[in-house]
Amino acid sequence: MSESLIPDGQDPLTPFPGFNFFVAFHPPGGSFAPFANLPDRLVGGFSEVTGLEATMEPKVIKEGGRNYGPLQRAGTVSFSTVVLKRGVVSSRHLWAWWSLFAGGDDAPNGGWAPASSRTDVSILLNGPAVTLGWQLKNAMPIKFRVADLNAKGTEVAIEEIHLAHEGLNMVRV
Repeated sequence: MSESLIPDGQDPLTPFPGFNFFVAFHPPGGSFAPFANLPDRLVGGFSEVTGLEATMEPKVIKEGGRNYGPLQRAGTVSFSTVVLKRGVVSSRHLWAWWSLFAGGDDAPNGGWAPASSRTDVSILLNGPAVTLGWQLKNAMPIKFRVADLNAKGTEVAIEEIHLAHEGLNMVRV
């Protein structure tokens, strides 16, 4: 990171708090069926985001005459499933998006999801003067879960949506 990108008075070594973030969905072309009645830049009030992770598998090359260990080269990158959690609300846009892929009873096209049903997702971390975050490229839901319901408990009901994606990039806003 270049020092010139840091605003005056901002300490570049002060870490961002992990609780001040928001999630935005960016469907290609503006919107698609589950998000049709919502703003183009849908923002979700999620309480937890996990799985922002990329792993590169190194390629090991053994070279004759090299006795101090094999050469290591860059290999294929894989991405973890990202899990978004939030309290259950009456809005069903995440369920409708999941149904496009899973083929639920309320899914259009018999559960066949066109490529345009995938979306980029931004997870933005807010700081005092600078916002940075991560963008998931071409995400699709692969799991929808509602927490166990228990009449004896006092916790908020939580729903999760798990996303597979094709790329993780760091973004600066």
